[in-house]
Amino acid sequence: MDRLSGLDASFLYLETPEQLMHVCGLMLLDPSTIPGGYDFERMRDHLGQRVLEIPTFMRKLRRVPMGLDFPVWEHDDHFDVQRHVHRMALPAPGGDQELADMVGHLAGQLLDRSRPLWEMWVVEGLESGQIAVVSKMHHATVDGVSGANLMSMLCSLEPGAPLIDIDMKTKQPGRAPGSRELFARGVVATATKPLHFANLVKPTVGILAGAASRARRNEAMAAPLTAPRTSFNGTITGHRSVSFADIDLATIKKIKDLVPGATVNDVVLAVSGGALRRYLESRGELPETSLLASVPVSVHGKSSRDGGTNKVSSLFTRLRTDLADPLERLQALAEANALAKEHHQAIPADTLQDWAEFAAPRVFGLAVRAVTSLRLAERGPVIHNLVISNVPGPPVPLYFLGARMDAMYPLGPVFHGAGLNITVLSNNGVAHIGVIACSESVPEPWLITDGFSAELDALLASVS
Repeated sequence: MDRLSGLDASFLYLETPEQLMHVCGLMLLDPSTIPGGYDFERMRDHLGQRVLEIPTFMRKLRRVPMGLDFPVWEHDDHFDVQRHVHRMALPAPGGDQELADMVGHLAGQLLDRSRPLWEMWVVEGLESGQIAVVSKMHHATVDGVSGANLMSMLCSLEPGAPLIDIDMKTKQPGRAPGSRELFARGVVATATKPLHFANLVKPTVGILAGAASRARRNEAMAAPLTAPRTSFNGTITGHRSVSFADIDLATIKKIKDLVPGATVNDVVLAVSGGALRRYLESRGELPETSLLASVPVSVHGKSSRDGGTNKVSSLFTRLRTDLADPLERLQALAEANALAKEHHQAIPADTLQDWAEFAAPRVFGLAVRAVTSLRLAERGPVIHNLVISNVPGPPVPLYFLGARMDAMYPLGPVFHGAGLNITVLSNNGVAHIGVIACSESVPEPWLITDGFSAELDALLASVS
């Protein structure tokens, strides 16, 4: 039995039919590499056998009586892979648009909380001859790093090779406690929260004072609540639009090497900013001030916490969409991000996780319902315009249950007030870009992804 951390549980409390808190992935696979050929039933059964060895795929939520504490994970003794792995076919002609529409539809559906919080859809009928696998996993059970590691456990480095090894120590599920024990633990957790709160106040005051001092010296990261309002910064619905694209990772690294002080992440953010500038200009709504992005930062290597899955913080960065010149944009981003990283490193890695321990389901639920019903995201200052993630992946080809992975497009959640998410995953020399949005806010996400290649070319020309 494992208790969810406050941060993990927060993703449950924030979820509504409009604000869906799962992360998705779209894999494009070459079925010709599968030993013995592709067969859905065989692939599903192979997957079913594999996930039996991976606790994350086999655990489901159990509520603590009276909601006195965060839920716990328990092993699903009635696990049935057929309830998690499904088969579909694209309508003709089976192109990118039909695939994106189907992925958007699946992304807009809630996961069943009575079962382990994941599902996969094997999609056939692609005009390319590939097969697609659409995965969905709740954010309460994975973050960016743990999700990538989890998917890698279903892969091998060669078509017929054994799958990537699993640490055998993690296979045994914990003992399932009784309701009385859960209730007692909840009472203790509730009673000790005031003490934990008092212990957090003093260091947090110090963090805030340090941030204020950095701001006075112009050494702080960009501040939230200072973003301009755009068409994707309002109340969202449960409908999702999706698009995807590829750009060359070697070109990104070449540009990074030609611009002193720049990093791969700086180049990704600069190209993203350029693509968004093109998109907003085409709609006649480019704001005079720069868009502000929230950029998740993994703290897996720095966190002192043993429990919990989500070990993440975030920094805020201006994408400099107010600058037309791509090189100026990259240079400005590199300079600002260097300061933001120094600021971020001054904040203890567990700060967000520590404060999330005080997350209250009723308070979160009421707050989210108020934001939806009163359309509060359309009033007052904008916290940030969107979320942008850059996830490093393996530099070699991977084979998902024997099928060569040609592409992997990650798709994160979107929120009230920030109805657009861009995630970039590098794999085998290619940067795969996944865009997901509230479809009412961004009805044509292809206009964003189409700008990435053009913006990368423009940036390369400006530094060469």
